[in-house]
Order: sequence, then structure tokens, then C-alpha cells
Amino acid sequence: MKKKLLVLICLGVNLIVHAQQKPNIIIIYADDLGYGDLSCYGMSKIKTPNIDKLAKQGIRFTNAHSTSATCTPSRFGLLTGKSPWKQNGTGIAPGDASLIIPTDKPTLPSMLQNAGYTTAVIGKWHLGLGTNGIDWNSEIKPGPKEVGFNYSFIMPATLDRVPCVYVENGRVLNLDPTDPIAVNYKKKIGNDPTGKENPELLRMKPDVRQGHNQTIIDSISRIGWMSGGHSAYWKDENIASEITNKAITFISNNTTKPFFLYFASGDIHVPRYPNSMFRGKSGMGLRGDAILQLDWTVGKLINALDSLHLAQNTMIIFSSDNGPVVNDGYFDQSVELLGDHKPAGPLRGGKYSIFDAGTRVPFIVKWPEKVKANKTTDVLISQIDLFASLAKLTGQPLGDIAAPDSFDMLAQLLGKSKENRSYLLEQGGPLSIIKGKWKYIEPSKGPRYSDVVNIEYGNDSFAQLYDLSNDIGETKNLALQYPDIVKELATLLKTNREVERTRF
Repeated sequence: MKKKLLVLICLGVNLIVHAQQKPNIIIIYADDLGYGDLSCYGMSKIKTPNIDKLAKQGIRFTNAHSTSATCTPSRFGLLTGKSPWKQNGTGIAPGDASLIIPTDKPTLPSMLQNAGYTTAVIGKWHLGLGTNGIDWNSEIKPGPKEVGFNYSFIMPATLDRVPCVYVENGRVLNLDPTDPIAVNYKKKIGNDPTGKENPELLRMKPDVRQGHNQTIIDSISRIGWMSGGHSAYWKDENIASEITNKAITFISNNTTKPFFLYFASGDIHVPRYPNSMFRGKSGMGLRGDAILQLDWTVGKLINALDSLHLAQNTMIIFSSDNGPVVNDGYFDQSVELLGDHKPAGPLRGGKYSIFDAGTRVPFIVKWPEKVKANKTTDVLISQIDLFASLAKLTGQPLGDIAAPDSFDMLAQLLGKSKENRSYLLEQGGPLSIIKGKWKYIEPSKGPRYSDVVNIEYGNDSFAQLYDLSNDIGETKNLALQYPDIVKELATLLKTNREVERTRF
């Protein structure tokens, strides 16, 4: 009897400890993945079974947004909880940009460090490194470590910008000190071939209207000039597997304490050159092949969690930094083989656009221990809200300076509330604001359409107002019919453009 009682007590203690354990948190951040690019969001041409499984085991959001229609500002907003248009230098960063995240203010990873988490960023960074120039041949700082990441394995900028090397914990991986790296975004340096001068060396033709014809790395010309560092070059077809393996290693090394992994995939950003396992398999050109590779990556991470018995108490958040673009600098057959697929689904616009396709993105949350499976919600939420929400989850006070534009949406992330964010600002050139069913876009100058990327920017000299409840495609401008709503939303947008929200 005493033995049985002891066993029951031990089981009870184990259950209590398990219940009190903080969840592991993984953010899987795709790149340029559109609202309509996944089969669980209506894609019919190819299948994404691993991401679909994630959605079936959790909550699929249909009205979730990034802060911006391009990559650098969206990543800034996610990691800082601050609207990127409130800080200078948060446009699309060149490969030699200084770090744009302040090191003297709380970040999402530093907040989770304070909560006892081991933190890592693996994949695309694109938030700048160093200050006043980068010496690529010594320790590079400030960087991920100084803003809260215990471990980092990153591509410094983005795949189409030099330097095309990995930086692990502040140092370029596999760098030969006798072949030092130099990077320049203003003029050619060194003697390495360029796409402009040596097109015969290229595996895909660049669209010179976007400047992708400079230094050639791995038979693909990039934006910017680079010399040296040849032993450190990445191979484009191996990027997905290499960063996935690094992520699995990090997870495997942190099975006994809570971890936070910000996994920023390079897929499906240009230049698209996925592994031979996927090339030619989608029937939609290299863009479709890269979607298959992204889905494979998600499957590998999920399988690793399952094999390590971590899946039950791991929160996975899957999303994308902005909306889709098909031709974005290289002629890779993605336009010609697109067929009837609509990367933005029913939405208008795309990457770079203030219309909803620029910022309304796939967003899935899975946490078997707390989130019921196979749910869909249309609650209005922003990626910038992850900071405040995860602070609430882990019991961390935000104080007066942390995450000034982040709302606590934890109940919505867990599927326990359908209450919308009170309002949401987003950026795609001009700013827009969504409140309830209404979306207001401020008047703006600039072209309405880009012939280069075949996307509507959304610029208009007149105010725009759309009823998203029955016009998700933003086809009918109702600004003249509802001047009072235009005035109300214009005032609210102006009030929140620069002023940081007061936390109560």
C-alpha cells in the first residue's frame, strides 16, 4: 500500500512539474510566402502536407498580418514589438548595413532569456550587423548576441545580396584568413566576375532592372560587390538543409530546459535554387520547387520534435514576413509556369503593396498541450503582438519601454478568444489602418503599379476605404460614401503614426 501511494505521489509530482514547465517556442518565418501559396490556404496546384498537418494540429489564422510588405521592417517589428516606421533605417537593408535593432532596449529574445529560455536565431537575418561599417574578418558585433540570442547561425542579409556567407556566433564560417572579405554596395571591388561582365557564367539570367547583375556567387549574380571569402561561400542548393540541421542540433542540445528558436527560412525568396530533391518537381518553376522545399523543412523540424518527445509542450508559430512576388530579380521560369495559381489567393497586391496581399500572411499556431486542434479563426492579429503575448505566457513584465506597439493577444493565439485587435497599422509605402471591417489607406504619391514585379503598389492621391467583410479583394473604394469613417480612421492613423502606445 505504501509503495503504491509513493508511486502515485511521484506521478503527481511529475504531472505538476510537467504542467508548470514553460513551453518551448519556435517561430518558423518563411520569406515572401503568399496567402494563397499553401494547400491549407487554398493552393491546389501543389501540396504542402507538412504545413497542412501543422494547421490541422493547431489553429489557422485567416486575418493575421506582418507589420510591413517587405522583409527588413517586418523582422524588426516582430523582434522589437515596435512599429518599424517609427525608427529610421528600417527599410530593406543592404548587406553591409549597421545593426538596426537597439541594444539598449528589450527585444523578444532578451525578454525570453529573462524568463529562463535559451535562445537562437538560425537562417536569414537582414537586420544589419556592427556599427559604422563591418569588418567581416574578425568578430562581428553588435549582432544577434547583443539583442538577446545565445546562439546564432545566420545569412547576414538576404539571399540575393552579398556577402553570401554564414555567420555563426559573430564570425564568418569557414573563412580563410589569407583571403579576407571585402563588401561594397557603391562600386565594384576586386576581380571576381559579375553578372554584367560575365553572363556566360550564370545559371539563371538576372533582371537588371533590379540590379541583380553584380558579383557572381555560386553561378548566380547578386546585388552588391564582394571580394575574398571564397572558402566561406554558401551553396544555394544546400542552404535549406544546412540551416535545418543547425536548428535540429540546437533543439537536440536543449531538451531539458525551455528554448526559443527563431528559424528564418530563405525560402521562397530569390534567387530560388532549391536542392535537386525539389528542382523540377512542382511543375511551377523554381518558385514552386522552393515551396516544396519549405514544406520539407517544416516536416524535418516537426519530426525532430516528435523524436525527442518535445512536441507536446512546444509552441510552433508559422508565418511569413510579407506577401508574394513571382518575378523579383531573376528569370527562373516562375512566371511562365505559374499557370492559374494565385500566390495571393483572393487578395489584391503582393509584396511591396499596401493592399492586403502585402501584409496578410499565413499564420498557424500549434501547441498540443494548450491549443485545440483543427481550428480556424478570422481574428485580427499582427506579428508585432507576439512580443507582448509571449511575455504574458512566460510571466514577464514589459515595463514602460518594451514592445510599445505590441498588444497582448495570448488568448487569441491559444484559441480562447475571438476578440479582434482594436486596430492595426501596416506599411507598404504609405500606411494603412484596419479597424473592425474597415481598412483605410492614406493618400500617397508614387506609382500605382510596378511593371517590373507585376504588382499593384496601392498608391493613390485620394483616400481609400474598403469594407473587408464583404470585399476581401479591395475592389470597391468606399471613401466618398463614408466620409465620417474616413475622417475617424485618418485621425487614428495620424495619432499612432509616431506616438508610441501608452501601456496600461
